[in-house]
Amino acid sequence: MVTMGDVAKLSGVSKMTVSNVINDRAGVSDEVRRRVLEAIRQSGYRVNVSARTLRSGRTGVIGLAVPEIDRPYFGQLAAHVIDCAREHGFHVAIEQTGAAAAGEIDAISHSYALHFDGLILSAVGIDPQDSLLSGDHPIVMLGERDFAARFDHVAMPNEEGAKAATTHLIDRGCRRIAMVTGDSLDGVNVVTRRHQGYLAGLAERGLDADPALLFAVSAMTLESGREAAHRLVDSGHEVDGVVAVTDTVAQGVFRGLADRGLRVPDDVRLVGYDDIPEAAYMVPSLSTVAPDHRWMAAKAVELVTARIQDPSRPAGEYTAPFELRVRESTR
Repeated sequence: MVTMGDVAKLSGVSKMTVSNVINDRAGVSDEVRRRVLEAIRQSGYRVNVSARTLRSGRTGVIGLAVPEIDRPYFGQLAAHVIDCAREHGFHVAIEQTGAAAAGEIDAISHSYALHFDGLILSAVGIDPQDSLLSGDHPIVMLGERDFAARFDHVAMPNEEGAKAATTHLIDRGCRRIAMVTGDSLDGVNVVTRRHQGYLAGLAERGLDADPALLFAVSAMTLESGREAAHRLVDSGHEVDGVVAVTDTVAQGVFRGLADRGLRVPDDVRLVGYDDIPEAAYMVPSLSTVAPDHRWMAAKAVELVTARIQDPSRPAGEYTAPFELRVRESTR
């Protein structure tokens, strides 16, 4: 059987260097890493994961469970988590929960069953009192749910960001500002928090909220945003600004307004939320609330690795910083 020592001899490095390459640790030059990987390929060496787990009590893997992997925001988040986890010597296994409690429970169960060292869970539907959340498995929560300080929790500045988007439109001269948002306006979730920020922005600038200017979508998709813009224009209500619950929805709104012959920003100013990469490349480019995605990923990885080291450490609540990226769609 090929051993790590055989790989070290074949590549002309120490066993420690081979271990560093296998575990993707920093401090190994690209040339040395290439030689070691080539020696692994040539020799047919395979890491004995079971033996390594027995020795260390760890697999070197953390899970990331998100509602949908095909949404730009979650793809961006996953890329940052993978990058930050690598810096801590961990690999990442990604699971899609479908934004449902059952999927989130499955993700936690899989994390236990597959012996992941920890889990970062973007929680949408799970009951904070679920029995699966009563163990000592290292879990860091992302999202808007209130877990009563039982878990480390990294949140997005939903209310603050939506408020900033709304006041920005008012300061640009808008007085009839619609919001295109989700249809889950009960409970605590990203939709309700961003809606509250929208209302707070109107109130701060002395404007009354008009329920007729709230356009709900059943899904955060391009087509839903487009259809909402059609309803907005066809309603006959005067609108000079739109806050969209996400950038993806905002892209759909942009197209829907164009379908009805309205131009952004000449006729209607438009702002989104998330700062997905596509926002800067629209024509005109999209103004958007930009949470610090890298900060969120780094904080979540930092917290889960710290809890792996010390399961008894007290839990904390953290909210990401943000900025409003003003681009042509609101100028």
